[in-house]
This record gives sequence, C-alpha cells and structure tokens, in this order.
Amino acid sequence: MELLCIQSQEHPLLPQAELKAVIECEDIHADMDVVCEGLVILKNISEDNLCKYYKILTKRLGYTHEVHEMILKSSVETLEKDISSIDWHEYIDENFAVRVKRVNSQIDTVAFERKIGSLILENCDGIKVKLKKPKSLIRIAAFENQLYVAIERIKLNKKHFEETKPHKRPFFHPGSMSPKLARCMVNLSRVKEGQLLLDPFCGTGGILIEAGLIGCKVLGSDIYWKMKNGAAINLEHYGITDYRTFNIDVRELKMYEKVASVVTDPPYGKSTTTGGIEGDGIFKEFFISIYDNMRDDAYLCMASPHYVDLQPIADEVGFEIVEQYGIKMHRSLTRIISVIRKKLD
Repeated sequence: MELLCIQSQEHPLLPQAELKAVIECEDIHADMDVVCEGLVILKNISEDNLCKYYKILTKRLGYTHEVHEMILKSSVETLEKDISSIDWHEYIDENFAVRVKRVNSQIDTVAFERKIGSLILENCDGIKVKLKKPKSLIRIAAFENQLYVAIERIKLNKKHFEETKPHKRPFFHPGSMSPKLARCMVNLSRVKEGQLLLDPFCGTGGILIEAGLIGCKVLGSDIYWKMKNGAAINLEHYGITDYRTFNIDVRELKMYEKVASVVTDPPYGKSTTTGGIEGDGIFKEFFISIYDNMRDDAYLCMASPHYVDLQPIADEVGFEIVEQYGIKMHRSLTRIISVIRKKLD
C-alpha cells in the first residue's frame, strides 16, 4: 500500500529531509519515492501498518501539507478507464468532493474535478457530491501527464501553524522562529514521543511548543528570567503540561537526566543578547556545555548564521555534522539548520 505526501515548496530540501527523519525515528517501513519537489509517495507499506503510519505522519510533519492513501496512478490519457475500474463504495461514504492539486502540470483543475466527479457518480450508486465539508475527499495530484488518485483518511491540521505564530501567543518577543520551521527542526532531531527534548536558549518557547504537541517531554532554559517565564506561559496556553523551564546560563547547565534531543536557535546578531559572550564564542561554549548533557545517541538540531563555521568547533568538541540546510532570510543573512550528533568511535 502507498501514501501520497503533498509537501510545501517553501524550501527545496527541508520537507523531504523532515519526512526522512520521521521515517527513521519512528521506524516506518516504507520506500520513499520522490516524484518531484512537493510530491512524495511512500511505497511498500504493509496493510497492517498503514493506519499507524498515517497517524504518525499527520501528527508530526510540518512541511508536509497533506497525506493521503493512494488509490491508483493514472494518466491524462487513461484517466476515464482507470476511474471507472474502481469500486468507489470502498472509499466513499454518502458524499464526496474531488480536489486537484497541480505540481508542474498544465491541466485545467476545475475541468478535471468535474470530469472525475461525474465518472465516480456514474460508477457508484447512493452517493452525491458535496463541495463543502464532504465526508470523503478524493485528492488528485497532477505532475506533468501523470495523475495520482488518493483519498484523505486523516486530516492534517494546517491551521495549527497559523494559530501558533509568535504574535498570537500570550507572551511575544521579536525574532521568534516560525512554527513550521520549529516543528521541522524538532523532527530533524529524531526525537520520539515521550522522550526528553531540551532547548537551552528557549526564548518564548516556540520549539518547546512544537515538541510538546507531538508528545515529547520538554525542558527549556534561558539566561533571562523574563524569557523563561514567558515560555512557561506560552506552553500552558497551548495545553502542554509535561514541561520544566529554568533561568540558567547554558554554561552552567548540568542535567540530572541526559536528554534524547537538543533543538535550539542560539542568539546571534545585533538584535539579540548573548550573555556577554563575544563573537563565535557562544557556539563553542554551547557545544562544550551540551555535550555531556546529551545521550550518546541523541541528536542536536540548531540554527546558526552562515558566517559562523561550525565544523571546526564541532570537531574540537567531539561532534559530527550530519546534515545542513540553508534558508535565505534576507540579502545579508542565510540561516543554516544543522543536524549534529556525537562522533561515533
């Protein structure tokens, strides 16, 4: 069986990297087939695991907008025959709508939605079309001449990433990371539900919110009491209760329990404060401090400016950089997202 993933095209690499990380940490047995940027199919999923994997993906992913159960792969030329060959009673309950998503395709979406809807009605008695809030949604992803026909079984909550934007939180501070990127970074850290995630520069708690919402235990610290307190207010606002926040300098951090994941956005630039540490020193101090607080199999996912070379710092402390992705922020700054772990002997 297969799952169709329709991804964000905000970044050419991060959506696929996030999906790969979730597949890895959740031990999902599937082959990942990248049709094109924005369209991925997970193949060779056993029927017994399909529902479980579907739930995991829709709960966790940030840069994937939709996940659907694949029904068939067709083409513009064979569509009518292929749609007519399906027993739609297996997929549709009472009413349905058809929605076409174009990814590098020139087809007329409205015409194809009407055509497919009519073909389904001709081959399935006792159902009707309902365009608003249908019980069944048939999703067609069109890439060039190919059509991927799927059904939505579980809705991915895209509204969440609007509702948790920094300015909508009870405690706000400029410069906070977007919820989508925060969720992606949490996923890149390979953390699992129930495990402990640390953000030692927690600020207003954006990363902790995203980790808490996928079921992690979260721990945040900040050198400024105002931020530590504000993060706690925001976590409570979004219903996250399994958390602790501390007012502490990262250089003094000594955990009683080693963490399974560290995800953070250390302060840098003119608009941030760094507790008196000059230049690149904050990154070296951070690496040294965090090393002994991480489990040996833990991942660190962090953001940094492009002008800081993390490689020599990581080598000196005993880390290895596994993945890096650049995000253009504006003309003079590119944010680098790095996935890091301890060097293996």
